[in-house]
Amino acid sequence: MTHVTVTGGAGYLGSVLVPTLLREGFRVTVLDSFIFNQTGLLDNCFDPNFRIIRGDVRDKAALKDAIAGADYIIPLAAIVGAPACKADPIATTSINLDSIRMLLELRSKDQRIVSPCTNSGYGIGQKGVECTEESPLKPISLYGTTKVDAERAILDAGNSISLRLATVFGGSPRPRLDLLVNDFVYRAMTDRFLVIFEGHFKRNYIHIRDVARAFLHAIRNFEAMQGQPYNVGLSDANISKLELCAKIKEQIPEFYYTEAAIGQDPDKRDYVVSNAKIEATGFLPQVSLDMGITELIKVYTILRAKLYVNA
Repeated sequence: MTHVTVTGGAGYLGSVLVPTLLREGFRVTVLDSFIFNQTGLLDNCFDPNFRIIRGDVRDKAALKDAIAGADYIIPLAAIVGAPACKADPIATTSINLDSIRMLLELRSKDQRIVSPCTNSGYGIGQKGVECTEESPLKPISLYGTTKVDAERAILDAGNSISLRLATVFGGSPRPRLDLLVNDFVYRAMTDRFLVIFEGHFKRNYIHIRDVARAFLHAIRNFEAMQGQPYNVGLSDANISKLELCAKIKEQIPEFYYTEAAIGQDPDKRDYVVSNAKIEATGFLPQVSLDMGITELIKVYTILRAKLYVNA
């Protein structure tokens, strides 16, 4: 049975990915500090192929224990997002980058890594030019810089794949309301209005279930895909904030939005991303932006208190 270790596996993405891996017949070990007291993995505890280690990814002994015997390692543990990283830059560097360097020292050369990166590393894109995996990486925030540096270290070490994720959206057993689509739908559901800044700025999006599918795809096609980065996003969802609001309004007609002249994205994300490279390997997302908005409306019918944010 193939063994996969997921660090940070109790977070927003891990709480969808881990049960997906278990359903697909993998043995899964999770290392997580449970810093947010998250409970998204509780439903998996009965599964004999699930192992959980409560510990810090920066703890060498805990990390060594977690990856022992693993065929694949998926290092999700990170402080995610520019605001959260700015709030604690020391922890950000030690978790997002230093722990990756330690992982690379500890793993055996035959252990394969499938790692997430962020396409916010592209920074400010060129008008009319799609960002491909060959485009220069120009991260602006500490978050973007640590993730790009970690990706470089992982790919240079070999036997690895990097998935450059678009802005993720969708429901998870460990919710996050501070991601752009999730946040906008929440505000449309609760406040009924939104004042946005840099409304013309474009970015790409991907549903969390498709992200989990992308990791599965990379594992199953590792030989052909290894040693390279891949953008992972919805090719028909390179849209601006204003266009996103219009899509939300189609499903929540009473939602009102307007644009303000002040406010800035700390990552300066304004780009159109090409996902052709991973699509050429046979991967295609299954969840549209409209489907995700419909899902989130149901999610926020249940969740009303804004407790689930990273910063």
